[in-house]
Amino acid sequence: MYRRVVVTGMGALTPLGNDVETFWNGLVAGKCGIAPLTKFDAADYKVKVAAEVKDFDPHAYMEKADVMHSDLYAQYAMAAVCQAVTDSGIIGTLPPERIGVFIGTGIGGIGTFMTEHKKLLDKGPRRVSPFFIPMMIANMASGMAAIRFDCKGPAQPQVTACASGSNAIGEAMRLIRHGYADAMIAGGAEATINELSVAGFSNMKALSTSEDPLAASLPFDARRAGFVMGEGAGALILEEYEHAAARGAHIYAELAGYGSTCDAHHITAPDPEGKGGARAMEDALREAQYDGDKIYINAHGTGTPLNDSGETLAIKTALGEDKARRVMISSTKSMTGHMLGAAGAVEAVASVLALTTGIIPPTIGLTQPDSACDLDYVPLTARQAQMELALSNSLGFGGHNATLAFKKI
Repeated sequence: MYRRVVVTGMGALTPLGNDVETFWNGLVAGKCGIAPLTKFDAADYKVKVAAEVKDFDPHAYMEKADVMHSDLYAQYAMAAVCQAVTDSGIIGTLPPERIGVFIGTGIGGIGTFMTEHKKLLDKGPRRVSPFFIPMMIANMASGMAAIRFDCKGPAQPQVTACASGSNAIGEAMRLIRHGYADAMIAGGAEATINELSVAGFSNMKALSTSEDPLAASLPFDARRAGFVMGEGAGALILEEYEHAAARGAHIYAELAGYGSTCDAHHITAPDPEGKGGARAMEDALREAQYDGDKIYINAHGTGTPLNDSGETLAIKTALGEDKARRVMISSTKSMTGHMLGAAGAVEAVASVLALTTGIIPPTIGLTQPDSACDLDYVPLTARQAQMELALSNSLGFGGHNATLAFKKI
């Protein structure tokens, strides 16, 4: 018999705010976290805006030496993890061997890679930092969190592009369900707003070139023309239900289902019929044992032409046409931009809070509906609605699809 898994702690570092409360208040208010790029001179770039984390101080969460020897993505991860661990009170309630860490990232320490490569070219190999490799590699956020909180269970990254955060949470859930851990720190982190990453995404025509922050990230809108680069981190504490209940933990919601599939279609383009995404949602719903229609879907909703129409088809396939028209869907990327490997984790936080508060965050900027995107995307303003289940979708380059199903408890 499967063990039940619940959420007992959350943390978030986002373009809307550097903690869960500020982030959620921004979503509910329909605040846009997108602004002109400040991290580098974008004069030669077509892309002029991004969703940057603002006023972040890593020293609030890490010792000075650890800050100096870690990439920004790992610093973001540690901020979200520290918040979630404090929120949950999990540390000390279990043997270290029964707690693990899964932190996903799409790219890892690319900022460090750029810095050290420049040193190599300008000053020669002896000037490359001895910390270059551990700062760059994609598993280091998981390793640092495990070291910080003495978590001696499984500790790994999930690296599935934009599905990384959701896959990390889903795979962590499976470890608890099948008895390999009693609690997991799970989430995602990304820090890719830099010259190289923006150039790469821009040259593959993936990014919006709008210079108006309010007209750049336009999920499901007929004007959509690319996503906006975001950054940050999100973390959940997942815990076996009986243990959480016995220690009197605050339980936000149950993580009741998870689907993970691959389109096997194209390295960057989604299946235009959304078949892989549909199967991920179907698997998550089946595992959650839910067939009602009080569902909120936090869509992947990137604001790219192919994603949004394909995801709309996937939702219709997974739920059936009639039910698909009764559920509420929104893309919080309209406010946060696309946080890549952190997106699924931060959107999981949003999904849980939509369940617990009875507030559905909006899709801002959606003023010109597209006939290919004809469902209820909660345009412009938040709504009051008591939902029983929240699905959080993440779709990544390589055809990776992940859906998390959170159930009200």
